[in-house]
Amino acid sequence: MVTDHDLLTDTFAQRIHGHLRAGEVREARDLLVVRPAADRADMLADLPAREMVGLFRSLPVPLATETFVYADAGVQRQLLDGIGDARLTALLAGLAPDDRTTLLAKLPASTVQELLSLLPETEKDQAVKLLGYPVKSVGRLMSTHYIAVQAEQTVAEVLADVRRHRHGADTLDMLYVTDANGVLVDDVRLGQFLLVSPQERVSALMDHRLVSLKVNQTQEEAVKVFRRHARVALPVVNDENRLLGVVSYDDILDVSAREQTEDIQKLGGSEALEEPYLTISLGQMVKKRAGWLVILFLGEMFTATAMGYFEGEIEKAVVLALFVPLIISSGGNAGSQATSLIIRALTLGEVTIGRWWQVMRRELVSGLLLGAILGTVGFFRILIWQKTGLYDYGAHWVPLGFTVGFSLVGIVLWGSLAGSMLPLILKKVGFDPATSSAPFVATLVDVTGLVIYFSVALIFLKGTLL
Repeated sequence: MVTDHDLLTDTFAQRIHGHLRAGEVREARDLLVVRPAADRADMLADLPAREMVGLFRSLPVPLATETFVYADAGVQRQLLDGIGDARLTALLAGLAPDDRTTLLAKLPASTVQELLSLLPETEKDQAVKLLGYPVKSVGRLMSTHYIAVQAEQTVAEVLADVRRHRHGADTLDMLYVTDANGVLVDDVRLGQFLLVSPQERVSALMDHRLVSLKVNQTQEEAVKVFRRHARVALPVVNDENRLLGVVSYDDILDVSAREQTEDIQKLGGSEALEEPYLTISLGQMVKKRAGWLVILFLGEMFTATAMGYFEGEIEKAVVLALFVPLIISSGGNAGSQATSLIIRALTLGEVTIGRWWQVMRRELVSGLLLGAILGTVGFFRILIWQKTGLYDYGAHWVPLGFTVGFSLVGIVLWGSLAGSMLPLILKKVGFDPATSSAPFVATLVDVTGLVIYFSVALIFLKGTLL
């Protein structure tokens, strides 16, 4: 659905294109600067590379920095290559520490060294320190721009500090109380300072209900902490509880979106893409997708092997082959459902490894019920086709119907159990549960489903068709 916002953005973009085609860079810039930063980034991305870089260079440094943060990784690299060292130095120095760390982490080591050499010593030391934290740790997310206060300060003194440092702080929603050694004592919402007397001490506003993050904690754990406590920002401390920085909610939203994207891509049977779909190189995309496709193809070869093992049964009762796609796809679908539900529940913290037995019990019951539903549908499908003359399954259509029905019960049950247990097993041994992707579960259930199907057929059809 096209929204009013989309139409407005399109109108501005068209006018900007028109000015650039006429060589009117100033007019194009004047139109661009009145748009929000995210819209500016989108409009720049739609321009040819030369025009994009030229228009970006015309922006004032604060607006250029703000716009750069919202640009895709591919656009950011084009801008870095084209804006010149002087402009690049101002841009890097103007980025918030956490945004700069995110940018540098995406670039080759040689490029990082070149960019670091452009920074003032203070900014350079700060960037190197943040890059020294483990990849995907909270330390890579935090900003060192925050406002810390002392418990003995008055409200008037604190508000004066806020006015002085308001432009340098990454967030003003929370102020952090530290002792003389920099140890974090508490955090207080800025709004509380506006509701009391200017002579009141900070200590009177403290409630000692502090929530903080450890600098080496994983970003995935940080997402859970933010979700649980509904904070707009959280302080980051080291093992001695000294305040090192702050992580804001917008950074956590980016992490959450990235993790969800990776999980969805892995569920689809692909490695996670490290760049947006339209900017990643074709070679990288093929590389990310080929590995799993080859593994799944080799897995499906076992399906052919299983079919060959039951070749004699198929020759005796060719009608059994008609239901092979129906049988194995039902098991695969049930397994895919289960694995998707469990992976999402693990991500949200609704399920833990220690509760595996509860999961198994639920899937035992739900798998049996789902299998019974599909088995009933399968039996009545054969019955209706036989009675209406749509297909003649022969004199032994009843045991054939029971074969299909009971096979579906067993295969759907097995698919549900396999799909639910694999993510928990992988997490237990230290792997990403998302790697037990739906295609992988479906392939596993395909092979074992054939064994179940023909084993049930031997029970019901032995002495008749077999």
